[in-house]
Amino acid sequence: MTRKRRTWHPDFYYHIVSRGNRRDALFLDERDFNAFMFILHKTSQRHPFTVCSYCFMTNHYHLQLKSPITSISTLMAIVNKRYASYYNNRYRLTGHVFEERFFSEGIISEKGMLEVSRYIHLNPVKANIIHDAAHYVWSSYRYYSQEDKYSLADNFFDPSPVLQIFTGNISEQREKYRQYINMDENETRLSFVYK
Repeated sequence: MTRKRRTWHPDFYYHIVSRGNRRDALFLDERDFNAFMFILHKTSQRHPFTVCSYCFMTNHYHLQLKSPITSISTLMAIVNKRYASYYNNRYRLTGHVFEERFFSEGIISEKGMLEVSRYIHLNPVKANIIHDAAHYVWSSYRYYSQEDKYSLADNFFDPSPVLQIFTGNISEQREKYRQYINMDENETRLSFVYK
């Protein structure tokens, strides 16, 4: 049975999720998280892309990513292959590190951009790892809530496509994003966005 061909549009952001094989851990310690960030950094130098939200969990990761030159399939094959090589080498393993295919879904609206970013940043909260998204080190939320430097992510991370959906200056946009993240599920989240 042939697999359905993935669609890719160079102007769209995509929500990408990739899981460990059999849902096994992908990241066992800080060194693994840093190695994955370094692989993203190095890959972006040859295959430019932009990430506006990310979260690395123990057995999977989320990226909100736009790749204007390289197809999503090619880009993620490069990233996952490089990380699998690192992981198998470090832990002296062989075989698959990731599930066969990663999830990807195009984001075609501002509402979608906000919802995906919120979902990504709240992932550790929903998994009961932490109570406040701002305290999770391996996500981009801290760059939304405060003016931290991006370090290795400098050349590919840019929160502005999400923050600029909100009105006001950068401080006001950050505050509105914080409010949006912390809104109750039943509230109308977009009611204050364009005011």
